[in-house]
Amino acid sequence: MNNTEQFVNRHNGPSTNDVQTMLKKINAPSLDALIDQTVPAAIRLKKPLNLPDGMSEHAFLNHLRGIAAKNKLFKSYIGLGYYDTIVPPAIQRNVLENPGWYTAYTPYQAEIAQGRLEALLNFQTMIMDLTGMEIANASLLDEATAAAEAMTMLHGLRSRDDVAAGKNSFFVSNECFPQTIELLKTRAKPLGIDLVIGDFKTLTLNDKLYGALLQYPTADGTVHDYADFVARAKANGMTIAVAADILSLVLLTPPGEWGADVVLGSTQRFGVPMGYGGPHAAYFACRDAHKRSMPGRIIGVSVDADGNPALRMALQTREQHIRREKATSNICTAQALLAIMASMYAVYHGVEGLHGIAAQVHRSTALLANELKKLGYKVAEGVFFDTIKLMHTDNVKVHALAEAAQINFRYAADGVGISLDQTTSLDDLNAILAVFAQKVGKPAPVLTSAQLATQPLLVKQRQSAILRHPVFSRYHSETEMMRYIKRLENKDLSLTHSMISLGSCTMKLNAASEMLGLTWPEFANLHPFVPLEQAAGYQELIAGLDADLSEITGFAQMSFQPNSGASGEYAGLLVIQAYHRSRGEAQRNVVLIPSSAHGTNPASAAMCGMHIVVVKCDAKGNIDVEDLRAKAEEHKTDLSCLMVTYPSTHGVYEESIKDITAIIHANGGQVYMDGANMNAQVGLTSPGNIGADVCHLNLHKTFAIPHGGGGPGVGPIGVAAHLAPFLPSHPVVKVGGAQGIHAVSAAPYGSALILMISYGYIKMMGGKGLTEATRMAILNANYIKESLKDSYATLYSGSNGRCAHEMILDCREWKKEGVEVTDIAKRLMDFGFHAPTTSFPVVDTLMVEPTESESKAELDRFCEAMIAIRKEIEEVISNKVDKKDNILKHAPHTAKTVCANEWQRPYSREQAAYPLNWVRENKFWPAVARVDNVYGDKNLVCACPPITSYT
Repeated sequence: MNNTEQFVNRHNGPSTNDVQTMLKKINAPSLDALIDQTVPAAIRLKKPLNLPDGMSEHAFLNHLRGIAAKNKLFKSYIGLGYYDTIVPPAIQRNVLENPGWYTAYTPYQAEIAQGRLEALLNFQTMIMDLTGMEIANASLLDEATAAAEAMTMLHGLRSRDDVAAGKNSFFVSNECFPQTIELLKTRAKPLGIDLVIGDFKTLTLNDKLYGALLQYPTADGTVHDYADFVARAKANGMTIAVAADILSLVLLTPPGEWGADVVLGSTQRFGVPMGYGGPHAAYFACRDAHKRSMPGRIIGVSVDADGNPALRMALQTREQHIRREKATSNICTAQALLAIMASMYAVYHGVEGLHGIAAQVHRSTALLANELKKLGYKVAEGVFFDTIKLMHTDNVKVHALAEAAQINFRYAADGVGISLDQTTSLDDLNAILAVFAQKVGKPAPVLTSAQLATQPLLVKQRQSAILRHPVFSRYHSETEMMRYIKRLENKDLSLTHSMISLGSCTMKLNAASEMLGLTWPEFANLHPFVPLEQAAGYQELIAGLDADLSEITGFAQMSFQPNSGASGEYAGLLVIQAYHRSRGEAQRNVVLIPSSAHGTNPASAAMCGMHIVVVKCDAKGNIDVEDLRAKAEEHKTDLSCLMVTYPSTHGVYEESIKDITAIIHANGGQVYMDGANMNAQVGLTSPGNIGADVCHLNLHKTFAIPHGGGGPGVGPIGVAAHLAPFLPSHPVVKVGGAQGIHAVSAAPYGSALILMISYGYIKMMGGKGLTEATRMAILNANYIKESLKDSYATLYSGSNGRCAHEMILDCREWKKEGVEVTDIAKRLMDFGFHAPTTSFPVVDTLMVEPTESESKAELDRFCEAMIAIRKEIEEVISNKVDKKDNILKHAPHTAKTVCANEWQRPYSREQAAYPLNWVRENKFWPAVARVDNVYGDKNLVCACPPITSYT
């Protein structure tokens, strides 16, 4: 393979000549010498990764085509929350396949994220309208975990009297999806919640029940009238959560109108491919009174410094895990990209389009039911929307005939379930009828379009209006839709504009060749519950990724079920707890967590019902080994584990890490490693080599899955051999260990569709390439550190003065002079850069991670911007400029401000807009001036305001 075909040279930013120049700058004789100076010898791998050489992009795509061909695309009518859908090409091409959308980061810096914030506000408005609820968030991970969040949220809302009275039982309808019931079991047990699973019609209410979950329509398709039950439950002091099918709510009376306190579900069927289980955006809506307890993110309307409308993430829901061990949720991500797709689906189709789709699905189902009755089949009684159940069928014969016709139904002990969707055509209906007619030896009826058009709707239709905001009626032609999507995209800064140097978030290249397969039908259109032989391609891909990541991490086996990093944390802790129980040591419930840990660590431990003991860090940011030793020995009989991040959250390879893991093991505990910083380990060291027992990986960081404007994420866990028997199971598809814990996400392999991105990254980089990426990430970080040393002090570094793949720049001393770290973050926008991570893990600092994908030229531009800002800070400190009326306090500067007729600032327009000459070449204008967070919290508006406010 010639040099230009080597993918590693496409992925890594610096050229060979650049590397030599950068090494000279940082005074390192070679890249090998730099790594020796940075990574402690005691933890280095003794041999290179046992992975093949990297493939070219062309070779990989041919390889992926071969894998795709092994998946069999039958027509699936399995349902259970997953349905085939039509992704509008205008949305597929302009959002899903567009790096302007998929490489953007979580909208913490609102001024350069107004486009995706508007799309997410549209999502919230859509959900509020369809559910009949007062407030909605900007998406959760999947329907099952959303139901679990509802259960725990309502548990937390109990009154003191209810808590004192032991009101601790939660009713779950046995007609809920099986994966939802499974997730509730997972989440309930650590918190001591008693699940009561049964028939809502025969439930005896008692004073221990605090809430209930209902499915609407049910797993078997029945649309119950829950009004009487809800009234009785409310009279009993209970709160009500409802898992509702989003498309059905276009026609059905929404749960908000018959008493629900929380409504949740999946928006997958709004134009998001099934993808063998994910990623999909869950929705979550509740009463306004509960908004401060709602998990996840809420997008709210505020104003900017010029008084213009501006959007932002509202309230404490920037993430609930900032409450650390007091959190009731550990959510650290959303499914933003998928929520954006779902919202665009509603924008594109509008009320009439959605009503037409829902009515078509329902009419098809009604017509099918009538014809099956004529063939002699018994259809379960009751009102239905898109799903029917045939009772007492001969499933063996039906299954054989259906399989021969390449059709999948849902088979139960008492019958066959059939769920239709947007893609179900007349030909499909006739193919279904042909199977059942053959089974009874009768001629197959042939339905016509006229029959379908005249089939009456059998459901009682909702009376309330939906999607009344003009955004849902303006963009129905593709021309208008294309322009609307582009207009929003232009408001957002992404990797298409410049480097995003976020510490702990690893915003590296998401290569086109890694992404291309996402929309191939063989991967995109597979239902997660098809027989395994129909998913042979996926099984090969998942097994290959399992083997590769096990080699990289030094572990025995992976589970891909966790669909976020925080979900991986939670799963890893549950696996550790299951291991202790298997050894008769259930009392081991203490988790040691360093004070520097990311907030999801204590939040996940709290959700597992664990007792959290905080370990001190020393002045250099390292774990205080003696404090750790003392606390491990103090809790020797009840020590469960240590949660540790490596390299540390402070950007340093702690040299005592092997001593740390040895101390934990000597006291009977396990070591859980947070894999957020694996980008500094791959090929040089590994969690297994260091002494960890379990580690979650953020595939959306180290392994190249895009951040997607705040999600999707994937957080698989790798475990040592003794923990493998406890890996997560699933109620529908056999996965996990022999003694596997209950499932931690709705689908057996989590967000399976995007696993191909990491698979492709590893296959094209190869073992040598992956190691070279780690080395290059360390070089880039130390180059920035050296370039900025005269302007910004690095808070922590290793014994040789080197940082790992990221560093913390200390900005604390300037606060007393009136310069906040926020001012630096906002001023960077005027240079066309997203700010580094602000005030984490140390308040009033910037955490910088350049990644290996950025070129020397881009690193130089970033450093020039930071040095220019440092000079502006010096002008404030030396009183050359007013401490309140200066260029930093007014940043960022919008085109509207700079081009206004009047300019009364104490600096020039040119200084504001073009602080360095190269900014002119590719100027990115923030869409709004600095957003007023306090105003947004005091005046919370979480639905679309009048369209005139956007103009």
